[in-house]
This record gives sequence, C-alpha cells and structure tokens, in this order.
Amino acid sequence: QVQLVESGGGLVQAGGSLRLSCTASGRTFSSYAMGWFRQAPGKERELVAAINSSGGSTYSADSVKGRFTIYRDNAENTLYLQMNSLKPEDTAVYYCARTPANKIRFKVEEYNYWGQGTQVTVSA
Repeated sequence: QVQLVESGGGLVQAGGSLRLSCTASGRTFSSYAMGWFRQAPGKERELVAAINSSGGSTYSADSVKGRFTIYRDNAENTLYLQMNSLKPEDTAVYYCARTPANKIRFKVEEYNYWGQGTQVTVSA
C-alpha cells in the first residue's frame, strides 16, 4: 500500500513563500508521475502542477505559472511544490497524488493514491 504524506503548509502573508513536501512510502516512487492538487471551500479539486516519473517534464496551471515550481527527488522519494508570490486566492487544502502512469496526467480520476492534504492560507 502506498502512503503519501504532505507537509509544509501554513499561514503566510500575500507575497510570501512556502514549500510543500510529499514523502511517499515504497520503492516504486520513481516509476510514476505525480501531481499537486488543491481544493478551496465550495470549489472542485483542481490540478496545480504535475511532473513525470523522471522529473524531466512538468506542467503548471495558468493560475500558478511563473510562481509555483514542482520538482522531485527520486532518491529521497519526495515530491515538492515551491510556492512564491502567494496570493489570497491560493488559499486551499493542497494534496499530492500519484498516477499509475509515468507520464503526466491531468484529471483527478487519473490519480489513484492521495495524501491527506495540507492547509495553505494566504492572508491579504
């Protein structure tokens, strides 16, 4: 059974930065693409960023492009999301997730393992 554990969320002022981490159990982390999603109250879960299994290809949603960076350390079984220039509209619960594919996937239903989520709150 794969376990994903996020950390690094918190409260930050607008313009600030946070780095989220997601540590995966097991020895197959490097075989699968990963993603960061977020869900704000009353809204659907949305893909923020994704990365392929090797880390050589990434995707960022338009809303975070230029501000958020996804990367991974396969030797440490860890996925990261560096978030800079945070805005109040970035406030949400952030989830890491794993897809059963080595290439980037874009839909919630294409991910089969999820972390418990970490709250990010950006004050104005």
